[in-house]
Amino acid sequence: MAPSIGPITTMTPPDRGMELLNRVEYRLAKTDAEKEAVYRLRYRAYLHEGAILPRADQRLTDRFDEAANSWIFGIFIDGMLCSSLRISVATPDMPDTPAVEAFPDLLKPELAHGKTIVDPNRFVADPAREVKFPQLPYVTLRLAYVACTHFKADIGTATVRREHQAFYKRVFLHKPLCEPRPYPTLTKPLSLMAVHYPSMREKVFARYPMFRSTPLERAHLFEHKSTTLAPTDLPVFPMARKLATS
Repeated sequence: MAPSIGPITTMTPPDRGMELLNRVEYRLAKTDAEKEAVYRLRYRAYLHEGAILPRADQRLTDRFDEAANSWIFGIFIDGMLCSSLRISVATPDMPDTPAVEAFPDLLKPELAHGKTIVDPNRFVADPAREVKFPQLPYVTLRLAYVACTHFKADIGTATVRREHQAFYKRVFLHKPLCEPRPYPTLTKPLSLMAVHYPSMREKVFARYPMFRSTPLERAHLFEHKSTTLAPTDLPVFPMARKLATS
């Protein structure tokens, strides 16, 4: 008699993303070498997508990389740099971020009303590894929700190409605020999408628990610019147990 076979289930990228978090490190790029690795990753990723023209120096950086209200993260899986995201935070006192520069007509009025805007930007994935890890967008963009929670954001933004809007609508409940526009340093136009974080966060957390975080993780990521930390939003994570006992 043949052995019985249970039901076959297919894991979605978010499900695999939850599992992958055990192997992920979010590293804040602080040294010149760490930043250079991110700049070169950006170049490879954008060139692969046809979003920039070839450059002799094979790197991509801008003035926001040295801004006091920006944090550059490398996302490492099993010790390998696989993706990167820069988090910029706009407030009435520090209003200068990439999204505010590119979409001033839409965001400066919000800042004038005292809003805090978390502006995740420069999201790139290593072309050689994004096929192996289809969950990279979830693992990487999780940082945007961690930042929104930490900085008590009123608005979370995304600057995306038209063909990527559906993902941000589905996962983060973002809404497009304009048609795609020319964007500094890129050859492809981007649109501004946004969400009112306080009213939508629980809906997103209910669907994607991996976007939750603890105060300890948030403090390590955004209050200490020399820290490397694995995710700590669920007690089953090994790093969470290590931190709890240290």
